[in-house]
Amino acid sequence: RNRTGQRERQDKLRCVLLCTDRTYDYSVVRPGPNLNMIVGANGTGKSSIVCAICLVLAGRTVTLGRGDKVGLYVKRGCQKGFVEIELFKNGGNLVISREIHVENNQSLWMINGGISNQKKVEEEVKALQIQVSNLCQFLPQEKVGEFAKMSKIELLEATEKSVGPPEMYEYHCELKNFRNKERELENVVKEKASFLEKAKQRNERNKIDVNRYYEKKRHLDVIELLEKKKPWVEYETARKELEGLKMEREEAKKQLSALRQAQAPMLKKIQQIDDQLKPNESQMKAKTAAIKEASVKCKQKQDQLDRKHKEIDDIKQNLRLKQTEEEDHQKRINNTRLTIEDLKSELAKISDQPDVTPQINAVNMELRRIQVERAKIEGERADLRREGDNISAESKMLVRKLKDMNNIMNAKEEKLRGRHKDTHAALQWLRKNRELFEGNVHEPMMLVVNVKNPEFAKYVESHISFHDLRAFVFQRKDDMEKFMTEVRDKMNLKVNSISAPPESCSKRAPSRNIESLRRFGFFTYLREMFDAPDEVMSYLCFQYKVHDVPVGNEQTKALIKTVIEEPYLRVLYTTDERYNVKRSFYSNKISTSNSALHASQYLSITVDAEEKRQVEQLREIDEQKKALEKEAAALDRKENELLSEKKRLSELKGKRRQLEQKISTKQDSLKQMEQNVVDLKKVEEETKEKIKAVNFLKVTIATAIVAQMKLRAKLTMEKVHLALEMAGLTAEKNKLENDCRDSASEFKTMEQRCSRLELRKLQLTEQCKGLLKRAKSNCRMQPDEALSEDLRHAFSKLPDTLDEVDAMLNEERSRAECFTGLSESVRESKTCLTWLLVRKPQVKTGILSLMKKPKLIIVIISLQKPKT
Repeated sequence: RNRTGQRERQDKLRCVLLCTDRTYDYSVVRPGPNLNMIVGANGTGKSSIVCAICLVLAGRTVTLGRGDKVGLYVKRGCQKGFVEIELFKNGGNLVISREIHVENNQSLWMINGGISNQKKVEEEVKALQIQVSNLCQFLPQEKVGEFAKMSKIELLEATEKSVGPPEMYEYHCELKNFRNKERELENVVKEKASFLEKAKQRNERNKIDVNRYYEKKRHLDVIELLEKKKPWVEYETARKELEGLKMEREEAKKQLSALRQAQAPMLKKIQQIDDQLKPNESQMKAKTAAIKEASVKCKQKQDQLDRKHKEIDDIKQNLRLKQTEEEDHQKRINNTRLTIEDLKSELAKISDQPDVTPQINAVNMELRRIQVERAKIEGERADLRREGDNISAESKMLVRKLKDMNNIMNAKEEKLRGRHKDTHAALQWLRKNRELFEGNVHEPMMLVVNVKNPEFAKYVESHISFHDLRAFVFQRKDDMEKFMTEVRDKMNLKVNSISAPPESCSKRAPSRNIESLRRFGFFTYLREMFDAPDEVMSYLCFQYKVHDVPVGNEQTKALIKTVIEEPYLRVLYTTDERYNVKRSFYSNKISTSNSALHASQYLSITVDAEEKRQVEQLREIDEQKKALEKEAAALDRKENELLSEKKRLSELKGKRRQLEQKISTKQDSLKQMEQNVVDLKKVEEETKEKIKAVNFLKVTIATAIVAQMKLRAKLTMEKVHLALEMAGLTAEKNKLENDCRDSASEFKTMEQRCSRLELRKLQLTEQCKGLLKRAKSNCRMQPDEALSEDLRHAFSKLPDTLDEVDAMLNEERSRAECFTGLSESVRESKTCLTWLLVRKPQVKTGILSLMKKPKLIIVIISLQKPKT
């Protein structure tokens, strides 16, 4: 910005930029007259110069393929950026300036020091034939792939725009448009010629079609005349049928009257027989009721007799039950005597056995010892329970946290499987075969390394290569060789493995205390940011010197020039970047390289170490509780066995007393059973007396049954005589009814026939009216108008029967249908004009004269519509 003007304007092109360059805040580029090339390491700002040229020449951000807003091209932490370019131009160079504001993505444009706008800048740039959107003239790094995908046509057009005069591309576009129009006109000419040829061929074909059309017209006229006559034939047929029906109806009425007179004597005789049958039916009902009453009484007496039979059977059954009970009673007495003898024999044997009291005392002492051990175990369980309560009162919360930790490890495993499936497969094999190894074997580092704070993950992940993050760590080399033989050689998996240093390096001290580096903004070493097993930490300290890599903040970034001059620092971290410092062995000069830190992908998922320790401690307490519960269960089983033994010995000691008591009880029971013996002879005499009394009652009931049966037989005979008398009358009545029914059927048939004839007469009358109306309508006649002489003459030449009319109509239709594909337009396309009615004779004469010419003539005449 402190330009002098004269010296800087001597350059044909210069560019001053303040853009998203991560290294420099201010830069001036002055190209020379010949070959110009900008070289430099990654991050030194080469692409920033390209971005600056595009933005100051009013190019769109999409051309660069980076950010879509101009504010994103300003250096982080700055509120605005400034770009200025000076372009060679005859008559005076052109200086364009652009100031970009981050807050609202707005720009301030200046041309030669004066305020301007983007549209004016675009016009000036276009006048100099500068095209930043043309990849053949301006090719940013991000658009190289898009340039390679361009077709030959796109490359030609872009080259014309880039190196040719402005009108070259326009002439090229016009040339393509003229060629397209030429093709369209050629196609139109071909279509017109084809249409003309087809029209000529169609006209030749139509000559034959016109003759066929007139022949078809003749058939259609015959069809029309037949369709007019057909309703008249149908009407005449229906009228003749109606006349015959009237005569048939009169004859049926005469026959119906004769049948009605012949039925009168038979109906009178049937009525007389009905009058004789009514009293007999009343007597028949009374006899039937009396017979039914006698049958009911007989049935009641029979039921009483059956109950007496059952009563005798019950008496006999009771006698048999008492006899069976007495037999069982004698058996129980005998069994009791035998039991008493057996108990006495067993009591004699027990008297010879030794005393079991010493054995019972020994069992009691063992039970007291078990109770002491159980009390000790209960005390230990109570201590463990209190210890668990002291760790955390919310045990459920710790269990849930343990579940969350497992979920975290599962998430890490999913990431490992997605990035490297072979390593994940080897991990599954290791978990199933861990017992094959003698030393410690650790799963891939990304699973066992736990970052203390998620914000620290980007430092650790940037420092350790992914090659080592997915590596298995072994304490012993022979275990590593055995593992690689299995998974790499046999399973053909691509995995990495590491052997930890023989001597542990995990506790190495850093070269300088972190307190001495706090003045530069360093607050910790990389090793303090994460936890890992001893072998893993030893390898990282040995290989990556994590114990000697400091991590700083924004203050470190601000003092970076001073920091890199410290002789003992080789690798260091700021908030967003990593710096590698190298010192030349010959010149002692310092060279640095920096790279931006990327967001963590694998280690950002962390586990709280204290919570993990509490959960593991709680798990150990649970395991101890389970061990104590197993010991308590073993003591319970031992106690139950001792109690069973004590019970057996106690039972053996008290068995003599039990046997003596059982013998005494059985003897008392025997005396009681001997006193309750039943006298069977007395019971049998009582049973005989009961049966005799019941048999006397049975005789009385049987006498009453016989009397009722005699009464029922007498009533039945009287009913039979009455039924025979009624059967004779009924037979005579049935004969008369059959005779009458035959004549009545004939009468009913004749009556139905008369009704049908009357209904048919009405239907035919209406049908004749409808047919006559339809026939006159087809001939366009008034309802009261008679058939004209012309139609009579025409109809006389046609068949007179309906079948013949239908046959001729079908024949004419079939012939007409043979002329397919013909219409009125066929005749018109050939003749164009056949007949025209006009009001003025001179017009008609002129048209007829034109029709005599041999060529095709089309005449269009517009006439006013006549008033009448």
